[in-house]
Amino acid sequence: MFLLPRFAHRPLCSTRRLHLYKRCTRVRSPRESVQPSKMPIPPAILTPDLQTPSESVYPSPLRQTLGQSVSLLKTGSPPALIPPHPKVPPPTTVIEASKRLAAWTAVDRHVLPEYKVIGIGSGSTVPYVVERIVSQGLARNKDRVFIPTSFQSKELIVSAQLLLGDVDQYPVIDVTIDGADEVDETLNCIKGGGACHLREKVLAEAADTFIVVADYRKNSDVLGKNFKQGVPIEVAQFAYAKVLQNVHLVGSPGATLRMAKSKAGPVVTDNGNFVIDAPFPEEMMRDPYTLLTRIKMLTGVVEVGLFCHMAKAAYFGNQDGSVTVKWHDGRIESVDSGNSPLPPPIGAPQPQYPIGDVSPLSSKKEGPNDDVKEIANGLGSVKI
Repeated sequence: MFLLPRFAHRPLCSTRRLHLYKRCTRVRSPRESVQPSKMPIPPAILTPDLQTPSESVYPSPLRQTLGQSVSLLKTGSPPALIPPHPKVPPPTTVIEASKRLAAWTAVDRHVLPEYKVIGIGSGSTVPYVVERIVSQGLARNKDRVFIPTSFQSKELIVSAQLLLGDVDQYPVIDVTIDGADEVDETLNCIKGGGACHLREKVLAEAADTFIVVADYRKNSDVLGKNFKQGVPIEVAQFAYAKVLQNVHLVGSPGATLRMAKSKAGPVVTDNGNFVIDAPFPEEMMRDPYTLLTRIKMLTGVVEVGLFCHMAKAAYFGNQDGSVTVKWHDGRIESVDSGNSPLPPPIGAPQPQYPIGDVSPLSSKKEGPNDDVKEIANGLGSVKI
């Protein structure tokens, strides 16, 4: 005899009754019994003796595990909210010392206290520009805005805790200081060795004063003599093959697409474009403005690394600790090592003055024989 379910009073057929009987009397097997699910335990947790070594290349775990006492936990201190001021390492070669000398001299002369919007260029000389601007003090820089020309210069501005701006906000810039790959006698420049010449040209045109800083290797009479890589041409990616063919026809059969060194494939600019390096013969480079207009008219060209009639002055640091300044009006100024903001390099020849002729910026002291001796005061003289 068995008990029927509540609805057993309803008329059921024999087949239905047999099915209900089997459902009520069926016994579940142990495999079908409901058990709470358990997550698998990693072997490292089950073995208390297995711990992460603390005196090796492996860091100590920050989260406590089974079998590990609290005393073994090591937590690192949180990083500082504001990074310290970046310190540019002192130059170790004559070339680096020359870059630093040119950058410091240009900043001292052209980044004036009344200038509030300053453009920062790109290249190996620019870190020394930022270094010198930071040395002017917080009081002078707190109200200034700095506009970068590349990812590199943006990082330099942020790391130096300077106020970062954008050319969209400040389309008029007081002064822009930038490097160059080569500068001729009339201050025409080749730029773009770092693939930043589009943004560099925008900031150069937006500036009331555009200043170039470089070392002595970039000083030339005709573009292309020292910088053999060619004129950098930024092109749209989908048009590079046709542009390259047209550049060959214009007069640069050796033009090539610039390939990356630490990346498979071509160099990609901050704007997502490719770069073509086009060396031209000397007769064409003697008229860079005409060459610039011919290349710029090619469809697919975004910008050309020829900066013509733009710079007001170019500062070149020399091997002997002096600085050569070329002005846009044709003047050439020579700042000797005594008048530069840096001490002359070790072993550099000291400026010689005729007997009885003393630098006007140095003090005099008479010796026992009434001869005149110079006392270095870190200034020296300027020769024009």
